[in-house]
Amino acid sequence: MSESVDWLADGCPYSHRFQDRYHSCTGGLVQAVGVFLRGCGLPQGWHGREHFIVLETGFGLGQNFLATWAAWLADPQRCQHLHFVSVEAYPVAAVDLVRAARAAEAGLRDLHTPIAPLAEELASVWQNLSPGVHHFDFLQGRVQLTLAVGDVAQVLPQLDGVADAVFLDGFSPSINPDMWSAATLQAVALLCRPGTTLATYTIARRVRDGLKAAGFSVKKCPGLPPKRDRLEAVFIGSPHSGT
Repeated sequence: MSESVDWLADGCPYSHRFQDRYHSCTGGLVQAVGVFLRGCGLPQGWHGREHFIVLETGFGLGQNFLATWAAWLADPQRCQHLHFVSVEAYPVAAVDLVRAARAAEAGLRDLHTPIAPLAEELASVWQNLSPGVHHFDFLQGRVQLTLAVGDVAQVLPQLDGVADAVFLDGFSPSINPDMWSAATLQAVALLCRPGTTLATYTIARRVRDGLKAAGFSVKKCPGLPPKRDRLEAVFIGSPHSGT
């Protein structure tokens, strides 16, 4: 059964389970581009690459995946193959993926590549999402989505590959602490290489400390309103004390 999504009067999707909005009031697509893509140095980071892997904790309504796919399509210097690997304990219904994409697209008019058609393509294969790992291919396999359905602590160790960029997402540390635990961040680090970039919207002390302990160099950067700051990090492979 799909996770229920409530739609507030202002058009924002809301989780009854976590009692919180799915994304910043600035909009999911704005957050995807401004926090996650920019924070991980994309699209420049995949230039000249054959393969590029993005790891995400918290697929939610798919805004980060769709924004990444759209940025890839719009980039003439894109990598040959884009692989997006994400974890989600409570997948939403396909209709909510599409509704969220249409709402996000309406709020951001300067898109080079519309995301609503991409969301509809995703929705067409978004079914039977039982616990476990699911694989979806788009554009004859040039864009791949691997979705691990289940608790993040349990499914991260089941994943293969080495991430080039990490989108550390999910409901806030105060609401969903397990998503941001030291064990989760250590499991993320095991899927990284020296130089892997990471981005997240939160600057919570426990997250900063957990990332440093897991081998990331961490710095605060200007955030998207109403948040003053966000985090960018780089995996260096050993504990590090940064800003």
